[in-house]
Amino acid sequence: MADTTAPPVIPAARSNENRSTTPGSTGFKSFIASGWADHTDALPGAREQAPFAAARRARLSAQYPGQRLIIPAGRLKPRSNDTDYAFRAHSAFAYLTGWGSDSEPGAVLVLEPTAASGHDATLYFRERAGRDSDEFYANPDIGEFWIGPRPSVAQVASDLALHVRGIAEFTGVLSAVDSETLVLREADPTFTEQVDEARLRFAAERVLGSNATDSPFSIEINAAHEPDAGLTRDLSELRLVKDAFEIAQMRLAVAATARGFDDVIADLPRSSQHARGERLVEGVFNTRARTDGNTVGYDTIAASGPHACILHWTRNDGVVAPGDLILIDAGVELDSYYTADITRTLPVNGVYTDVQRLVYETVREAADAAFAVVRPGAVFRDIHGAAMAVIARRTAEWGMLPVTADEALQPENGHHRRYMVHGTSHHLGIDVHDCAQARRDMYLDGVLEPGMVFTIEPGLYFQADDLTVPAEFRGIGVRIEDDILVTPTGAENLSAAIPRTATEVEAWIAAAQR
Repeated sequence: MADTTAPPVIPAARSNENRSTTPGSTGFKSFIASGWADHTDALPGAREQAPFAAARRARLSAQYPGQRLIIPAGRLKPRSNDTDYAFRAHSAFAYLTGWGSDSEPGAVLVLEPTAASGHDATLYFRERAGRDSDEFYANPDIGEFWIGPRPSVAQVASDLALHVRGIAEFTGVLSAVDSETLVLREADPTFTEQVDEARLRFAAERVLGSNATDSPFSIEINAAHEPDAGLTRDLSELRLVKDAFEIAQMRLAVAATARGFDDVIADLPRSSQHARGERLVEGVFNTRARTDGNTVGYDTIAASGPHACILHWTRNDGVVAPGDLILIDAGVELDSYYTADITRTLPVNGVYTDVQRLVYETVREAADAAFAVVRPGAVFRDIHGAAMAVIARRTAEWGMLPVTADEALQPENGHHRRYMVHGTSHHLGIDVHDCAQARRDMYLDGVLEPGMVFTIEPGLYFQADDLTVPAEFRGIGVRIEDDILVTPTGAENLSAAIPRTATEVEAWIAAAQR
């Protein structure tokens, strides 16, 4: 008989015995356990996204009849020794539960198959300890004296409109794991290992009693497990079309991001006087993100001067010099985890030079050409193609290409891509690069549907040492990025209210700095 003892699911507190001064005397323990007011849980009403999360779970359930699905939230990740990065639950977990910035590390959602071909959803998490244990004062990872109040099982159940149990009961799920059970592998390595071992035990028992060649899983621990990869893919593809709650959140994220850009522009006179002005720009925007949302959706890019030619410049330690452009790529992430992703390229002194304006308006022309393609039934890759046609034509006109624009656009060439190597669009939502595990025929070759949200973000980047471009172009980098919603009749630019044309941007800066 195989050992079916389930492994522990509650991690031990990190050891600090070499420096801990936490009292352990009987007198202290007795005193600290007494004299507390009675604690009454106030049960919140179900949050706005709860019914939408339930509908998403139902869609996933329909794809996996009879199979147990395990979707962990993830755990804290160390930044340095025993200090951690701020916790962010896995996006698939948040999508299916509605639990966002207030979610608890180590939680896990289980969809248990029912006889009626559906699933019962249960959320397991480590509930708060009572004052009759030492956890609340002695465990710096989860103790309320250390990190603040934590919710009860009843509160989370009411908030998310979900069946909720303590994490200790997850051992029953592990004991029931069979070879058909699937886990979102990337979310929590600890749970993944435990599920792998449980499937191994189940498969070994089958081998002892039968051939077991029909088992979908290898008996090797940590094998690739293609069925698990299918779950990851399906969870990604479920998010390609946004529901009404998600679309509303995207609008709010864009609005908060617009306020962040306003803040940055108002502060440009100060930023342009500091040796690390890019850091000031980043800090101003990030303050807005923390004020109006959860945090930034990704590391803010504040790339001034030649740094604007570096696609993901996040070091942000350069000057913001009058006469240069500053490329700001930033987005506010809400408490629901939905994020905007917007880029504007601004003249630091408020006015574009003739060459800067030429490059900027060319990028805007490419963005507008891409936007004109967007409608239900169009193919996602054609958005990029429309932008590239403009980039190829203009760089050929400026004498930068060794071939004609038509020749550059041939698949075997692509000379114009020297000045824009990235793609024009990516899906956007609860991840800044949302739906990233979707199949190519659902993503790049996918057909646009109402409810899809993605970016349009062409650019031109003329490196300071690029001898193929005239000297006056060198060191100029421009990107314009907007967040686009596919509607039943076409498309809506969710970020259209943020000035886009060169003339509008100049007026925006002038008004903000009066």
